[in-house]
Amino acid sequence: MNEEFLFVPLFKVVKSCVSNIFALKTNLINASIPCMIYQKPQLIDFPKIGSSIDGYISIAEKDNLPFEVKRIYWTYFTPESVKRGGHAHLRLQQILVAVAGRIIVTTQMPGEEEQRFILEAASQGIFIPQYCWRTMQYTHNAVQMCIANMAYEESDYIRDYEEFKKLR
Repeated sequence: MNEEFLFVPLFKVVKSCVSNIFALKTNLINASIPCMIYQKPQLIDFPKIGSSIDGYISIAEKDNLPFEVKRIYWTYFTPESVKRGGHAHLRLQQILVAVAGRIIVTTQMPGEEEQRFILEAASQGIFIPQYCWRTMQYTHNAVQMCIANMAYEESDYIRDYEEFKKLR
């Protein structure tokens, strides 16, 4: 498959999603809508509007965002043999969405067993709370959008699994 041919439409989709989320963030702040509190990783279903004839749109709004959005980024063309993640965060919370393709997300909270989630619908994401160890494996055509509650801070990472296992 020609990657340049695939990248242009996917870039437009991600750019549109990012624009909608920043507009949504402003609306949420102005409306003072209370956010949900999550303690464990869990799937979030976003409303799916449209039809197979016209296409679909999903948007995060009101009660389906558990935090104020501070950063959005995406990963793409990750080789299927590569596992990303392999860390936890002290304060960062994220929602991961497979905008395209399939992503297998493995999570683990301190002192608990691993959980496995499969993302393959653009209308569904997974909430990743702080102190959650995660790994992600992608199909080659997967595009992962990450919605985060804070800007990048290297000091927020827990990169050593043995240190993570000491948390309770």
